[in-house]
Amino acid sequence: MSHISEFFGYPVTDISSAAVGAAASRYCPFLERTCVKTLSDGLISGACAIKPARSPAVICCPNRLYADNYRFLVDIAEKAFPIGLELVPGPRALSDARERNRPVVGVFGKRWGGELRLPQRSGVGNYYVDWILALVDPLKGLSEFVAVEVQTIDTTGNYRDSRTALLEDRTITNSSAGLNWENVSKRILPQLIYKGQVLQREEGCKKGLFFVSPTPVYERVMRRLGGEDGLTNYHLQPASITFMSYDYTDSSNASSGQPAPLILDLVHSTTVYKLQERFNNVELPSPNVYRDAITRAFS
Repeated sequence: MSHISEFFGYPVTDISSAAVGAAASRYCPFLERTCVKTLSDGLISGACAIKPARSPAVICCPNRLYADNYRFLVDIAEKAFPIGLELVPGPRALSDARERNRPVVGVFGKRWGGELRLPQRSGVGNYYVDWILALVDPLKGLSEFVAVEVQTIDTTGNYRDSRTALLEDRTITNSSAGLNWENVSKRILPQLIYKGQVLQREEGCKKGLFFVSPTPVYERVMRRLGGEDGLTNYHLQPASITFMSYDYTDSSNASSGQPAPLILDLVHSTTVYKLQERFNNVELPSPNVYRDAITRAFS
């Protein structure tokens, strides 16, 4: 059992006119437009985060991480490049750098001038990433770049009951929605390893891949890998994978009528080789578990 804990950008406990109005108009305060997250039948979802019965709320919509005017992109740029550079839409980065006569960071991604057109790849695997941040010099053009993946958590079941109750009278109601943690092992980690290896071969990608997620997703990734201690911390390099996790500030202290602020919780940089090593290091059960189970079944 679970319920929606953030709805159209606001805590479900917020009954201010701003929170109720956002739900009524299906407005996302993070994108500053109509919510683009939809259910299977096309209805606008509005669910930013899901709260399971016995664990903290988890962000389930990537757009929730775009709060504060895409602050996470600034956080990454300040770690990868000189501090204080302006972020501009990627396609105009070179002309802007020349006009200002100083470097800028060109952003390629949704609502920032579009994603890059990469050649199609046959077979399995996909090397597209969510965002590219490019350091652009007014004289020599592209100096270097980093890639960014953003991942929240997929849901299982559905939260329609929760959504309907919130729209009707802001009532918090449980639903059958769950969180698809299996994707951590089956999809997220293999993709990070593959894309990290692809990016290492790019001569302009000097700081590797950044992976942005809610803190509970990061914690589940680390649990699957046997703990953060097993992923040696390295300085940024072409083979880097840098984890950046974000979480809410305490929403109970948030001002009524304001989305709960996000904070950068932690940063951990390792290498794609360490990640692959830990991913392949499967923890096996004790010997003879099948034999013992069969023997017990006889009694």
